[in-house]
Amino acid sequence: MQTKVYELAQSALDSSKKAVDIAASMKKEMDTTYGPTWHAIVGKSFGSFVSHESGNFIYFYVDNLAFLLFKTA
Repeated sequence: MQTKVYELAQSALDSSKKAVDIAASMKKEMDTTYGPTWHAIVGKSFGSFVSHESGNFIYFYVDNLAFLLFKTA
């Protein structure tokens, strides 16, 4: 799943430079592939405090953009 998320991030970055469009694309694809309900946050500066299903949380950077994806019940 981690590899799939990295591939989705790269594909979304190739398609758009707007963080909101990248997040929307990734959320839609994760919901389709792994079932609802995924949340995607993409940006240069944000804080977070979230509840998530065990094993369904990822936070990483690509260049200067941070990516946070997590699934809730």
